Amino acid sequence: MLKRQSDRVSFFPIFAPLMETTTAEIANGRKLYIESYGCAMNMADSEVIASILKENGYATAQEEEGADIIFLNTCAIRENAEDRVWNRLRQLKASKQHKPDLIVGVLGCMAERLKAKLLDQEQMVDLVVGPDAYRDLPNLLAKVDDGQKAVNVLLSREETYAEISPIRLNSNGINAFISIMRGCDNMCSFCVVPFTRGRERSRDPHSIVREAEELVAAGYKEVTLLGQNVDSYKWTSEDESERITFAQLLEMTAQVSPELRVRFSTSHPKDIDDEVLHVMARNENVCNYIHLPAQSGNSRILEKMNRTYDREWYLAKVARIRELIPDCGISCDIISGFCSETEEEHQDTLSLMEISQFDFSYMYYYSERPGTLAARKYEDDIPEDVKKRRLQEIIDVQHRISKAKHQTYIGKTFKVLIEGDSKKSKTDFKGRSDQNVMCIFAKDGVHRPGDYVNVRINACTTTSLIGEIV
Repeated sequence: MLKRQSDRVSFFPIFAPLMETTTAEIANGRKLYIESYGCAMNMADSEVIASILKENGYATAQEEEGADIIFLNTCAIRENAEDRVWNRLRQLKASKQHKPDLIVGVLGCMAERLKAKLLDQEQMVDLVVGPDAYRDLPNLLAKVDDGQKAVNVLLSREETYAEISPIRLNSNGINAFISIMRGCDNMCSFCVVPFTRGRERSRDPHSIVREAEELVAAGYKEVTLLGQNVDSYKWTSEDESERITFAQLLEMTAQVSPELRVRFSTSHPKDIDDEVLHVMARNENVCNYIHLPAQSGNSRILEKMNRTYDREWYLAKVARIRELIPDCGISCDIISGFCSETEEEHQDTLSLMEISQFDFSYMYYYSERPGTLAARKYEDDIPEDVKKRRLQEIIDVQHRISKAKHQTYIGKTFKVLIEGDSKKSKTDFKGRSDQNVMCIFAKDGVHRPGDYVNVRINACTTTSLIGEIV
């Protein structure tokens, strides 16, 4: 289990804020409200859920008030995400006392992990649905209407929701996610994902391309291909006449339109290969940015994490990326205080950061997740104050590296896709560079969200670049 530090460097944009909301109105007059917790995969799943419900008589809406059914689409990878769900369920229990007919459902990874425990909470949860059972939602709701508790947490080796066109929730009409695969076959000792999302299975590439084409036709300008480990994507047709790798899928998506920016996440260092890098290098609309989690900079700890590579191998991969794509942005995930980590091994992580010069990182301190290999085999023996102190040192190093890198961009010009207004000022736009760095720049009265503009950088902060349209 990983705990996030509140002042972490955390501005990798495909990971949405911890909670996003949307509602849907049921044809019989009742309303459904969905809250999505966690990563971009959960946000994409909520869009699939909304589509399934629409096909069964539901229509999307934008307001929570008056909801008769509330779904929490949950995450189990971090303890703080689960804690927020439990707190939310306590609030909803109070709501049910005032509104006895209110239906509450827990969906997603936490539902898969906790199953019966959720249903045992008196007057809190009526319905529990795992990430592979969303097609069964109409039937499960019918059971609840009949006075039963409803549960389906069966994992599947085939389900990819390939033919379902997601309903874009809380969309800016510019950026969209496309889920290309589900599950994970990597058994990192700290991670619960293989147990909550099941084995890897890849979606039909032609359905992915069709979805990208539909998004372009609707005016979208950027897609992010999503998977727990996109580089292990591999699809074979039923007659085995066609085999598609991730590199091939990436190029197929890029060829949908030269005006469509393509990003992807997440990459496991062991799987991203030269073929993917060559596709990035020769397609201008494939963004030069890779999220490449290291987790630790020490080979012994990496082995204990079951990451299947060592320090030297990881550094060689970073060097190869920069050799083939010199201006590629690279970000990272880092865990402090994993089981038995020494001070010297912690220093190895700091030095790996210095050598790799990550543009930014997601940084956490470790605590175990029930059911994982680490929870079963290793003692969580690093005191929490030591974990936090090491994490702060990691954060301080990343802040310094990020700011220094951003300072080198001053005076340079970047092609930026305008995503909307800056959070701090309605007179400024925001958008990301090819390398995934947020840029803030004054509106010029000519351009609007969805336009590509050239932005000259005049200043910077630790987290963003500040410039002007040229």
